[in-house]
Parts: sequence; structure tokens; C-alpha cells
Amino acid sequence: MRSHPIANTTWILIADGARARVLAQEKDFAPLEPAFEDEEITGTRAQSKEIASDRPGRSFDSGGEGGHAMEPPTDPQRYAKFEFARDLAERLEDAVHRGRFARLMLIAAPKTLGDLRELLPESVKAKVVAEIDKDLTKVPRPELGKHLGEVLKLKR
Repeated sequence: MRSHPIANTTWILIADGARARVLAQEKDFAPLEPAFEDEEITGTRAQSKEIASDRPGRSFDSGGEGGHAMEPPTDPQRYAKFEFARDLAERLEDAVHRGRFARLMLIAAPKTLGDLRELLPESVKAKVVAEIDKDLTKVPRPELGKHLGEVLKLKR
């Protein structure tokens, strides 16, 4: 992990609902470097049926006619993705308070981007200079320039 000078540093969050990378670019046309020691941040990739492995509870009609399976009020997998976005928002808020970056770009799968918009505190939102609703989590770092060169001013 490097200590980036705030004046020129842009952080780029690339995320989906269970995986993220935060990369730093110290100045225009500079290479992207990991902003954290762990280059990849991961949440859960479990499917809803694995997260809620217990069978749903049962309810009975008041007249005693029959029983029905009760569904959980929210999809457990969707909830896990929302919590992952909350974790990312907290990490970004901490980095803002530490003065780690001057600008932030959010590049995320559409639902994750929506979650981040809802969860980011104003101190982080004030640093956002671009949002792209695209899932680039599987794109290797050296190939990101092909996808983001114009926006990020990357060496190609």
C-alpha cells in the first residue's frame, strides 16, 4: 500500500455485488496501482439458497384449511450485496477522512452503483467525478486502459 499525495490522486472503485478493487492514479497518464494492500476486496458469492439454507417457516390459514411456506422478506443474496456496498462506502469514507484521494471514480455493475449512490456519505459523494455503470471486475488491471483510457487518461 502506498501513501498517495492527495492533490493529484484519483481513486477508481471497480465493483460488482461481491468483488471490488480500488485503484489509485497519482497523476494523469500514470499507471493504476492498488490503493489498499489487498488488491481485491471480496464479499460473499453464495447463492440465495445457500445463504438462507434453513427451510422457510410455515404458516397456517386461520380456518385451518392448509399450510403455506413463508418467504423471507428480502432476498438474502441481494441483502449480502447491499451489505458489501455498505462496507465499500465505509472504507471510502475512512479514506476521505485520512486524505487519501482528491477525486473518485465509481465503476460498478448497475445495482451496485445504485447501492453506492444510496450509501455513500456526502463527504465521499463530493469527491465523485465520474460514474460508469459497467462491471469491469474481471478485467485485468493492464487491460483497463482499453475500457477507460479516455475517462482516466491512462497510458496505452
